[in-house]
Amino acid sequence: MKSLLKLAVVAFSALVTAGAAAQAFPNKPITLVVPFAPGGGHDATARLLSIRLSEKMGQQVLVVNKPGANAMIGAQFVAQSAPDGYTVLIGSPAETVIAHHIYKNMQYAPRTDLAPVTLAATTPIAFVAHPSLGVSTLPELIALAKRSPGKLSYGSPGNGSVHHLVVEMLKMQTKIDLLHVPYKGAGPATNDVLAGQIPLASVGMAPVTPHIAAGKLKALNAFDEKRLPWDKSLPMAAEVSGLKDVIGAQWMGIFVRAGTPAAIIERLNSEFAAVLKTPAMAESLLKIGVQAVGNSPREFLDFLDAEEKKYSAVVRLTGVTAN
Repeated sequence: MKSLLKLAVVAFSALVTAGAAAQAFPNKPITLVVPFAPGGGHDATARLLSIRLSEKMGQQVLVVNKPGANAMIGAQFVAQSAPDGYTVLIGSPAETVIAHHIYKNMQYAPRTDLAPVTLAATTPIAFVAHPSLGVSTLPELIALAKRSPGKLSYGSPGNGSVHHLVVEMLKMQTKIDLLHVPYKGAGPATNDVLAGQIPLASVGMAPVTPHIAAGKLKALNAFDEKRLPWDKSLPMAAEVSGLKDVIGAQWMGIFVRAGTPAAIIERLNSEFAAVLKTPAMAESLLKIGVQAVGNSPREFLDFLDAEEKKYSAVVRLTGVTAN
């Protein structure tokens, strides 16, 4: 009886402590970790969010880029941080639902070491070409690649990213040979295709939208299910005969370390969702090709389950490995 009473007291004390911590949260700056190099969609979205969140929460939200290892360095940093809500990941499919199907001996377990907060936003994946390549459509690229097998390369934000997997699906369906060049984010990949160092890139819309508008890059297609509501002129890969299943989208999810008190996760969810659902933020994001979401932790968890099921099947189908 005494033992049970002691356990009850300990449990009650823990609840009181957690409740007090949640009420005081945040009482110091929050670090928002971008697991990619500057210049990509995650970086741009994080910086827009940090300004509004800092104003709303009364504490500075600092954006820190920790690129490398296909976004796993940034994710590992958050997965091994204190479970107090002050270190937050703006993650992608690559390091949260795909990596553990490709890489062995990871230093964190994405689905058990990270707790979902909200799906912040989604962005289409664009397949772009340097104008000097002389192609304007996906069928033209396929024809060129068949005439020059193994001579064309494309950049992506990393090995095992959705951007990589959709092009591998495209290659498998069309039997073309393109060389994959992984980068530490969409920003560096975009810079190299702009400079003519590589002829093609598969990246999110955010870093390439202004360059497409300026005529510095050719948008061959996107990999969404249907045409974009803000640009119905951009065709989808799935519209080409035989490519109806070549579909994928990049997303930006907010995570904290597992074990963070539920009350703090709910507070973060509330703050992020409120900012994301303001017309001003939605408009700012849409200008760079990013669509705001801001759902509940439960809805985000269900979304992650569906994404994992989908991309684990794609990894098996394409045979993508860590090399």
